Amino acid sequence: MSKQESIQKIIANIGGKENIKNAWHCMTRLRFDLVDQTKVNWDEIKQISGVIAAQFQSDQCQIVVGTQVKAYFDFLADEIGLQTPVNDQAKQSVKQSVKQHKGIVSLFMDTVSGVFGPIVPAIAGAGMIKGLLAGLIALKVVPKTSDTVIIIDLIASGVFYFLPFFLAVSAAKIFKTNEYLAAAIAACLMYPTLIDAAKLLATNPNAASFYYFLDMIPISIFSYAGSVIPIIFSVLALSYIYRFVDKIMPNVLKTVFTPTVTLFIAGLLALSVIGPIGIYLGKLLALFIRSLFDVSAVFAGAIVGAIRPVAILTGMHHAMTPIALQNFAELGYDMLMPMMFMANMAIAGATAAMYFKAKNKQEKTVIVSAAVSALLGITEPALFGVLTKYKKAFIAATAGSAIASAFIALFGVRLYGYILSSIFSLPAYIGPYFIFAILGVLISICSSFIMAYIFVGKQQAE
Repeated sequence: MSKQESIQKIIANIGGKENIKNAWHCMTRLRFDLVDQTKVNWDEIKQISGVIAAQFQSDQCQIVVGTQVKAYFDFLADEIGLQTPVNDQAKQSVKQSVKQHKGIVSLFMDTVSGVFGPIVPAIAGAGMIKGLLAGLIALKVVPKTSDTVIIIDLIASGVFYFLPFFLAVSAAKIFKTNEYLAAAIAACLMYPTLIDAAKLLATNPNAASFYYFLDMIPISIFSYAGSVIPIIFSVLALSYIYRFVDKIMPNVLKTVFTPTVTLFIAGLLALSVIGPIGIYLGKLLALFIRSLFDVSAVFAGAIVGAIRPVAILTGMHHAMTPIALQNFAELGYDMLMPMMFMANMAIAGATAAMYFKAKNKQEKTVIVSAAVSALLGITEPALFGVLTKYKKAFIAATAGSAIASAFIALFGVRLYGYILSSIFSLPAYIGPYFIFAILGVLISICSSFIMAYIFVGKQQAE
């Protein structure tokens, strides 16, 4: 069965095109926001070629198709026409259905997964280059002050410095507003006048900390380079402002004055209210995580390590991404991502143990493929294809992740750039924490493998 045929069957079994409010994807999952979730035929979906797993989580229909998700999504976009508005009847159905009213947590998860999913390749690729550069400098392969380092850093750091632009475009697609107006809002926050003023304030506390619009409205001076929360909320506000302005603007004036008025209001609001609030929210999130480490690094590591496999299973793992990026922006390093790495290795270890419990060649082939995929940083095949079947093995993976994360937290293992949690990420740890990262990986894989092998009896594997 071709990918296009699989997509057609998926659409048919989630209630048809008219039942789809919105759709997007992350690294391995197709995610749907549906009008009526009761129309989904889960049993049929799970039998479709290419589908690894399917579930309803955080008010989303999530269908795991693996690393070829982009190819599936392209066919999906063509089939349903993502730019086509949902019909009025469907909109009314949503308003009338209490079940479809989402809570704050669900809305947050939808937003984070939808915004970050498409840009992960850019930040992961740049993070890998940044990590490798740190390794080369630590090994003294290249001098720290050489032109080569400057050029590589330009390639690696540009994505993170100008992250608000990437987030603006991605968020505009989620909030269904104009992508170029969203990028214009990011440009307001990233304009050199503001960036330079923030740099001056950082070195000179007596420098002005506000600009004043019409001598009345204060504009806080912050550097929004690498920030996450301010631009996402600014684009959300932009989407409502645009619709309101477009609704009241006479048709003859819409082409010119709708974007003009929208950009002015949204830009001023972003600079004066949303941006500063977003900065402080980001600081609070990062501060909360850091406070756990201040209380006890081992405790913080155990907690983060234990919840990570469950978060991936439920599709909520993207919630940690803004915190990690905030840490990179604020501190220059992050301690959460190494724990995500430990979780992936624990999942790989527990999955590999099931190879010795499987009774037929076909299942062993699936297990090997899933374990290798987890080592490479893609854990959904292992979680949905293996560990949901062997529940005690999943518990072993969770325990192994907690143990290894607590270990690396004890020794302060950290990363200096966003990177995929893959076995190939190890060079990014080269430096003072490298030996502890290596030991953490070994502890994660071995402990989860041994516990899974012991916990899962032969009768469970039959």
